[in-house]
Amino acid sequence: MALETLLLAVGPSDDDRVDELVSTTTDIAGPADATVTIAHVFTDDEYDTVLDRLEIPGVPDPDGVARRATIVRELEQRLADAGIATDVRGSVGNHGEQIVELARDEGADLIVVGGRKRSPTGKAVFGSTAQEVILNAPSPVTFVRGD
Repeated sequence: MALETLLLAVGPSDDDRVDELVSTTTDIAGPADATVTIAHVFTDDEYDTVLDRLEIPGVPDPDGVARRATIVRELEQRLADAGIATDVRGSVGNHGEQIVELARDEGADLIVVGGRKRSPTGKAVFGSTAQEVILNAPSPVTFVRGD
């Protein structure tokens, strides 16, 4: 099966992993000439905070709000510089659930998700978006670990 669509899932906590995410995504999507869908998922509270900060009138589209996120703009630019076509999708809700849903909607052949090392207790207490995606994804998942 050829890789046509790679879903790169990012959020506000991925700012410190941009280099690793770009490197991994470029290494995989570049040779395959795949399109990268940058998926930015907001919790309800995160979304409300962003809307207030950006003073967006009316009922905004999550895709448009995601396009305005600093991390998304940086990823789009760096991937474009590497000759990789991108698209942006935004979503509001539980991070893990929404990433899995976007991967299904986009027909993603591969999902790239970032995370950090956590202790077993940390995973049990706080959960893990990456773990949720890995367990429920409709396609293979590449985990990019940050510090």
